[in-house]
Amino acid sequence: MKPSFLTRALGAASLLGLALGVAGCRDSGSDGDLIVITGGGGTSPVTSTGGGGGGGAFTLIKSDPAGGTILQNAAGTQRKIAGAFDESVTFESTYTWILDAPVFFGKDDASVSPTLTIQPGTTILGRGGTPPSMLVIRRGAKIMADGTASQPIVFTSAQPVGSRAAGDWGGLIINGQAPVNSIGAGGELPFGEGGSGRYGGTNPADSSGTLRYVRVEFGGHVFTSDDELNGIAFQGVGSGTVVDFVQVHKNADDGVEFFGGAVNVRHLLITGCLDDSLDWTSGWTGRAQFVVLQQWAGGADNGVEADNLEANNDATPRSHPKISNMTIVGPSDAGALSDIGLQLRRGTAANILNSIVLGMNEYALDIDDPATFNNAYTDAPGSYTVLSGELTLENTILFDNQLGNFRDDAGDPQTDTVFNTQQANANLLVDPQLTRAQDVADPDFRPQAGSPALTGTWIDPADAFFLPVSYVGAMDGTTDWSDGWTTAAAQ
Repeated sequence: MKPSFLTRALGAASLLGLALGVAGCRDSGSDGDLIVITGGGGTSPVTSTGGGGGGGAFTLIKSDPAGGTILQNAAGTQRKIAGAFDESVTFESTYTWILDAPVFFGKDDASVSPTLTIQPGTTILGRGGTPPSMLVIRRGAKIMADGTASQPIVFTSAQPVGSRAAGDWGGLIINGQAPVNSIGAGGELPFGEGGSGRYGGTNPADSSGTLRYVRVEFGGHVFTSDDELNGIAFQGVGSGTVVDFVQVHKNADDGVEFFGGAVNVRHLLITGCLDDSLDWTSGWTGRAQFVVLQQWAGGADNGVEADNLEANNDATPRSHPKISNMTIVGPSDAGALSDIGLQLRRGTAANILNSIVLGMNEYALDIDDPATFNNAYTDAPGSYTVLSGELTLENTILFDNQLGNFRDDAGDPQTDTVFNTQQANANLLVDPQLTRAQDVADPDFRPQAGSPALTGTWIDPADAFFLPVSYVGAMDGTTDWSDGWTTAAAQ
């Protein structure tokens, strides 16, 4: 069960208060030292005491009216940011930026609209603690993180390379103003996990900015089993937001989770996360193409975990994404913790096609709950014979899943029927012959020459968002779109 609105509200208020407090009492760069910053708003420099981590003492260079602060070290190589911001800020690539506490842009009520611009090639470091540092883009604010293949924008751990781990910092949270189905009884917008504030609204085309060639790694935090930070949380984010060429790597919770909204994504790579790779709930209605989910042994849960809404499986708007050209890869190890490739439950609808699921520790596909099955058929519950088109899995290859391709529970025995009655699935229980899809150190998700992923058909999703291609899975046999800007680092 998710925390109540009151619990979430108190958590958000406490977290913001703590962030603002920390913004006035900064870490100098030497472990254990605290710097007391005095003075009011504006940008008049106030020099801090204490060491600078090799770059000299940090000086206050900006104080936002909402309480946030930016400090710069004497060497001019690092900047620390903490607290809340009503004004726009640019993260220049000439500095290493340190999220020194939770950082918030905008307000929950969308009364201000600052933009955080991040230049290509910028590195942003996150720190642990209670709470850990995280970056929150609130309703009405924007993040313009537009990197390039040669200069990706990287959110990573402040720990040294070789000592980094999942959970070293919080994550990236974007709160938009698109519809969600988790509205409170009195019409209140929901609160995001981790004290990240309210999200949702009435504009499905809302824009929260751009994420392009962005990498988020070694983040995630578990406050409780119902209150966690994902690598990236898209909370009520609208389709006007651009998300293309994004990786989440080694996150302590889910890699990416969609909480309602209508945001679309292309070229999404999620690797080595400790819970689900891709999760959706609360009425997500976006689209996705070219998606790779690589589950590592030793901690992962499901490739996709998909809900409509736990509290009301038939809440509207119903979760109904459309996904084409997805590759889900487990470790093919009976002892590994990598469970289900596609777990569709709690009333979600979805159209998934031209995809691959291989090597999961348990099953490729698990459909749970009557409300979910009812999306697949117009004559459900009952004979389950007439497909509705609301829940489809078409032209998809399932292979080498350790306990079988379909999990048919006693209460919902139609999982294999849903798969086998879909278009073009009858002959797709075959080896897709991917190059090094299960290699975690140097993966290659491209099909080899002669692969059925290259020689079969491609079903047109009949949607202008999707780019026409001639293969199944996330990559063709030639171009590796993840090359050059992503990571496979264990630490």
